[in-house]
Amino acid sequence: MRAFLYAAVILMFGALLGAQTTARHAIQLDDIFRMEDVREPQLSPDGKWIVYTVGTVDKENDKRPSNLWMASWDGTQDIQLTYSPESESTPRWSPDGRWLSFVSSRPGKAKGSQIWLMDRRGGEPRQFTAFKENEHILGYEWSPDSKRMVVAMRESDDPNSETAKSSSAPPPPPKPLVIDRYHFKQDEEGYIAGFHYSRLYLLDVATQKLERLTNFKRSDEDSPVWSPDGSRIAFVSNQDEDPDRSEHTDIWVVDAHPDATPRRLTTYKGTNGGKPSWSPDGKLIAYVQGTEPKYTAYNLNRLAVVATNGSSPAQLISSKLDRGVTDPLFSPDGKSVVALVEDDRSEYPARFELSGDSYKRLISGKLVINSQSIGGSHIAVTATTDAAPPEIFALDGGSMRQLTHHNDALLSTIQLSPVEDFSCKSPDGTEVHGLLTLPPGYVKGKRYPTLLRIHGGPNGQDEHEFMADHQFLAAAGYVVVSVNYRGSSGRGQKFSESIFNDWGHLEVEDLLAAMDYVQSAGIADPDHLGIGGWSYGGILTDYTIATDGRFKAAIAGAGSANQISMYGSDEYVFQYDSEVGPPWKNPEGWLKLSYPFFKADRIHTPTLFLGGDQDFNVPVIGGEQMYQALKTLNVPTELVIYPGAHHAIHRPSYQRDRLQRYVAWYDRYLKAPPTASTR
Repeated sequence: MRAFLYAAVILMFGALLGAQTTARHAIQLDDIFRMEDVREPQLSPDGKWIVYTVGTVDKENDKRPSNLWMASWDGTQDIQLTYSPESESTPRWSPDGRWLSFVSSRPGKAKGSQIWLMDRRGGEPRQFTAFKENEHILGYEWSPDSKRMVVAMRESDDPNSETAKSSSAPPPPPKPLVIDRYHFKQDEEGYIAGFHYSRLYLLDVATQKLERLTNFKRSDEDSPVWSPDGSRIAFVSNQDEDPDRSEHTDIWVVDAHPDATPRRLTTYKGTNGGKPSWSPDGKLIAYVQGTEPKYTAYNLNRLAVVATNGSSPAQLISSKLDRGVTDPLFSPDGKSVVALVEDDRSEYPARFELSGDSYKRLISGKLVINSQSIGGSHIAVTATTDAAPPEIFALDGGSMRQLTHHNDALLSTIQLSPVEDFSCKSPDGTEVHGLLTLPPGYVKGKRYPTLLRIHGGPNGQDEHEFMADHQFLAAAGYVVVSVNYRGSSGRGQKFSESIFNDWGHLEVEDLLAAMDYVQSAGIADPDHLGIGGWSYGGILTDYTIATDGRFKAAIAGAGSANQISMYGSDEYVFQYDSEVGPPWKNPEGWLKLSYPFFKADRIHTPTLFLGGDQDFNVPVIGGEQMYQALKTLNVPTELVIYPGAHHAIHRPSYQRDRLQRYVAWYDRYLKAPPTASTR
């Protein structure tokens, strides 16, 4: 059966893989920005239709809007529903099947993001809500009878958030932000002033009356889900005395009427969350339970269920699986839970039985399933491989059937680079796994300029998904090495937690072991090695070039080296206090973790630093300090700052500029013809 399922995956992507045999060109920048981004599948209540979003690049306005599409379960129809220049997201079906709802900031009677309704029988979408511009929708769900919605919403406490009224008078000066919270800044959100918490509201569909559901004072309330009978709502919240000072969340249940008293269902002192899923009979809730709070940066979620009447404690049903799980959904018969499992370079759906601690992988192969939806008796997923961006598939009888084909035509014109698994041993004997992306036309026995590209996180992994940036670098003539160093996910809890309070040590050993491997295998030209990454990948770039001098070019994006300077300037204060300790209590530890900056005179690698000037995740000062250090030392360096950009670079023109700079920098210092292998 396992062999059959693996064959099914290969056949499933056969058309895309086979298209490469008639490829006309290696991937180019224009190809990357023509690709369509398929996300958010939602099955209709009867399981016959899937609504989803498709993102495209609007070059003229320099943004990425998304529109709604709808595909039939039998694969015969795929219809675009909206054509707005503004993005549509968060599509939802009303349980009676009459309405399609979504969130959009398209022009309407009220400005800002609002919930819109589209009648399934036809007609234009109409704006349903009229929230204030400083009220931000975080999520919403229909009640089972389609008469109400529960809305998670955050009201901005920024005194400057109100839109200035049109007037001939000059605008008033900005008001000061008064901050008194422990956790006071967050990337994309900015400074957090006052009681900036998400709240739950009940919204009557007929009257549009909005009422506050709970009366918590200081907490976020997230991920609301209705019970099957519509009488209760489950949600996630942290009710510690000061929620900023902990990573503790619980599953709560509240009767679905204003000012009802919520009941806490979970007692574990770590994170209990994800999006809860009710059993069909309303007696159980499935959710994910995280690891010990101090290991927040290396979290591994396990699947759990808890009785909704509080009659018994929560039960782990994936305790024997040393892998992280996400997105739990109860099966229609209530006997099992389907969740996504992150496992050594792949992600797949698995069915977990409530009786016992067993699970069954539902699909095999080298692929990544990154979202799922259940409707009727059907499961729809988004799936991606090394050779294909995400598309919607039906999970049907142990195999997968492709329903959407947004990128097929484009892929048929591109010669994609092959991707291979590899493994090697670190100096202490730890087995390290990774991926090699080889240049088009790769010839075994020749050595190539080689790039070590490091993923962020660190709690993430390089996996068998379509990585356009790696394909682009390979098309430029480079072998791209991706390493799941210690600290990465997908290899179990111990593997992730092994770098706790010891950054830049075991990860660097693993990264260098991988480079030793590709050199000894006759793949990499040892005289033409480059390195780079974004976020923790940028941080590890700094650590690695301060440790080893073999790299002739480096690119550190959104990274840092003087970690002491990050305390109070980024958003990770809880991790710092619980993992390293405050700097005044552990100055030696902080100095040790900051060795790339304080040993900058060891670095001789020409290095490009990049970052966004509005990044509160890893503030741009991290790159600025290293740029200044190398400039002082007369090491070739350059600093690129993207105005108005946060940690993730969203603006398409900046994304394009970044890729162009990557290739230009590497070409400048590494470009040379392949040399014959001496192996």
